[in-house]
Amino acid sequence: MKPEILPFAPAMPSHWLMILEAPPSPMRSQEAVLAWVELDLDAELRFEKSLLWLTEQGLFWTDGTRFESWPLGSGEHLVHGDHAGVGRLSLETEQNLQRIWYFTLAVNPQVLRLQSSFRQLTRGDQEAHGEASEYDKQVCPVCLSPKPANSDICPTCDPEDDKPASTWTLFKLWRFAKPYQHQLLLGFILTLLSTGATLIPPYLTMPLMDHVLIPYERGNPIDFHLATKYLLALFGASIVAWGLGWWKTYLLALVSERIGADLRNTTFEHLLKLSLEYFGGKRTGDLIARIGAETDRICVFLSLYALDFITDVLMITMTAAILVSIDPLLALVTLAPLPFIVWMIHAVRDRLRFGFEKIDRIWSEVTNILADTIPGIRVVKAFAQEDRELKRFVDSNKHNLLINDRVNRVWGLFSPTVTLLTETGLLVVWGFGIWQVAHRRISVGVLIAFLAYIGRFYVRLDSMSRIVSHTQKAAAGAKRIFDILDHVSSVPEPMNPAPLGPVKGGISLRGVGFRYGNRAVSKGIDLDIAPGEMIGLVGHSGSGKSTLVNLICRFYDVSSGSIALDGRDIRSIGIADYRKCIGLVLQEPFLFFGTIAENIAYGKPDATREEIIEAARAAHAHDFILRLPLGYDSLVGERGQSLSGGERQRISIARALLINPAILILDEATSSVDTTTEKEIQRALDNLVKGRTTIAIAHRLSTLRKADRLVVLDKGEIVEIGSHDQLMEAQGAYYVLYQAQLRHAAELVEGGAIGESLEERQEERLEEAAKDIGGGV
Repeated sequence: MKPEILPFAPAMPSHWLMILEAPPSPMRSQEAVLAWVELDLDAELRFEKSLLWLTEQGLFWTDGTRFESWPLGSGEHLVHGDHAGVGRLSLETEQNLQRIWYFTLAVNPQVLRLQSSFRQLTRGDQEAHGEASEYDKQVCPVCLSPKPANSDICPTCDPEDDKPASTWTLFKLWRFAKPYQHQLLLGFILTLLSTGATLIPPYLTMPLMDHVLIPYERGNPIDFHLATKYLLALFGASIVAWGLGWWKTYLLALVSERIGADLRNTTFEHLLKLSLEYFGGKRTGDLIARIGAETDRICVFLSLYALDFITDVLMITMTAAILVSIDPLLALVTLAPLPFIVWMIHAVRDRLRFGFEKIDRIWSEVTNILADTIPGIRVVKAFAQEDRELKRFVDSNKHNLLINDRVNRVWGLFSPTVTLLTETGLLVVWGFGIWQVAHRRISVGVLIAFLAYIGRFYVRLDSMSRIVSHTQKAAAGAKRIFDILDHVSSVPEPMNPAPLGPVKGGISLRGVGFRYGNRAVSKGIDLDIAPGEMIGLVGHSGSGKSTLVNLICRFYDVSSGSIALDGRDIRSIGIADYRKCIGLVLQEPFLFFGTIAENIAYGKPDATREEIIEAARAAHAHDFILRLPLGYDSLVGERGQSLSGGERQRISIARALLINPAILILDEATSSVDTTTEKEIQRALDNLVKGRTTIAIAHRLSTLRKADRLVVLDKGEIVEIGSHDQLMEAQGAYYVLYQAQLRHAAELVEGGAIGESLEERQEERLEEAAKDIGGGV
């Protein structure tokens, strides 16, 4: 069956079309190209362009000078694979391999499109659709772009930042306002009453003018009793309006602050529940700006501008009703500018909203530079890059200024225009009112009352128009907040997690595979780890060691297969309960700003000082802690920069010891320290691994000599398993790695260009390696 030619497939570049139209191209006239891909690697994995395309007659390839073709017969199929950023597409039959092409994952969507078209052409639509491979599931069915693992959202079709903010987004805040609905209802009633109270004084000016002042102008004595009654009524209305206004402002300000606090808490709580995959694509400064500045902006909008907007609407509605009741014709003239102002608000609303959202993004970039530079100030100064970082900041700030200028041009024209319309409307009312008085259609009191009301009406109308900018800013901020809240974690909590119970520490991996986006990282891993067993993971960089550890910790979920703890799938266990069973010691330990004791007790905040000291002793950290000025109460500084690498590592080991985990993960725990410190850390680790299921990653193979078994990984697959002696005897992948490290160590020792301390360190390691092998050097 002929596959459908997708209308969104990109057109073939013109230079390839010229090559295909000229001899000796095998293309026939009027022959339709069903799918094509511009490959970017040759057989030697060098960057070189070539073209692979599919027609009804077969599969064709050219590099611009050579042409190859494969007529479609029976049994051919295209096999897709990738690892570490390099894709592989092979044309195979049941008997042999016909051709292999290589490419980077930048062109992977086009390769998958070609593979899908090939399958439809050779195997029929029904069969092709019934056997969608795991690769097809990793691309968007609309645009065929790669999708993140375990995600139903396509970042190309549905990018977070490209969604325009809508004013309706503000209504999503109701979920946070609902707990305070009674206070909000009371606030609305108070707003209604206070607004009504402010409309009483202008109404009282009519009888005051008509029955007191105008009769006096005509020669009648002033009725002081009547004047006093009106003045007292005006004063009382003002006092009531002030009291109601204070009450409703204070009440709604309290409610808005609590809504803002709940919004921050909920956003941060949801952010902490998202997987590491989400944080991998975000900047720290941007997330800080969202939770901090955006929630603060929403809070200000709710406490000030939303209240003003409600007051303005009530004032305008009630004033219009009063004006119509007094004189409909004069009211019609008074309200004439209103449609023009409404039209202007609608015209500029979208431009302001998009502009403010751009401002938010650019401001996040400014914050990102600060978040990058300040923690990395030591590196900045070490490489004398102060001027470079300053230029980055100035350029980003200049971009921020440019975007603000564009928005201000729109707002600068809009606001004075509204003011001009309101002032023109006031003049029209004066003119028409004088004409009405001259023809004795209204009294002077009615005109004065109208002018008093119209003054308030236009002030509120002008105020409401100015709220447009604050509304759009709040809408843009709410959109960025709900981008976080609406994001679903790719590592979800189980629906009904059962109690974990006692943990023995047995781990089973069955057919485990993982894809990061559209890139295969691990596949087909089967491994059983007995309780209390120590497993060493070895392999070249990029072989999948850290990925396997991340999957076991459930920082990511497997794309295929399963991982079980004591026979239970870890996806059925509560995430927090599961991770409390795991102690993690990283290559670069992270310490929080605070005291030594607080950092050791991070996993067990209620630990006693005695428990903290016991853990520090077991981690061989107690002695150096006592040498600090304040001992366990000494501040470590941000990220622990006041301590050495070995000291930070031993504190992280004490932190892991304190929670007494059933499973221990060691990720290059001794790779970046000197020999003396390494021995101290190794003694601490010996205390840590006793009686625990341990998974250790190390590039220096000699540090894994105490492991019960070694698991050798290559290209995301297990290639060997066994003890050190067994693997050395087999002379496979592990033997090659070990010999390479021995040669490297020997070269360092024999070379005269290395320092004495480094030479001694390498000699020690060489001796350790030699002991493991059983020979000498």
